[in-house]
Amino acid sequence: MNAGQLAALIAAGFWAVLVCAVVYVLVRLARLIRAATAMVTAYQQDARALMERAQVTLDRTNDQLARTDAITSSMDKVTANMADLSGHVSDLAGLAGGISAVFGTPLMKLSATAFGIRRAVAIRRSVPIPVAPAAGAAGALPGGRASSLAEQRERARR
Repeated sequence: MNAGQLAALIAAGFWAVLVCAVVYVLVRLARLIRAATAMVTAYQQDARALMERAQVTLDRTNDQLARTDAITSSMDKVTANMADLSGHVSDLAGLAGGISAVFGTPLMKLSATAFGIRRAVAIRRSVPIPVAPAAGAAGALPGGRASSLAEQRERARR
């Protein structure tokens, strides 16, 4: 074998080693690409599920916001109605004050007079009319029961 053939044999050996190294690297690279593909696929599935859950949450939030808007508009209507009602009540309060000033005092005097006459007639007939006295008023019994003038006179005779 001459020098040219020996050089060709060495070059062929290096070429075979280089091809084996490249094949080994390509096999490892293929495994890496398969693993990366599996990871990306799993990530895509998880991301898709996450996006679906986020969309459901967003839809629920939009529904709640729509309900809140409806409640807010209802509250605006209620506030407007309450303001209108307040105006009517204040108008009626002035009217009620006027009616009370005009009719209140005469009616109170009339009812007091009727009560006094009724009581005087009852005392004359000795028929007691139960009256709830004010706390600590004369004629109140210790148990909180009211006594009539006739009962007080009967007690005084004993």
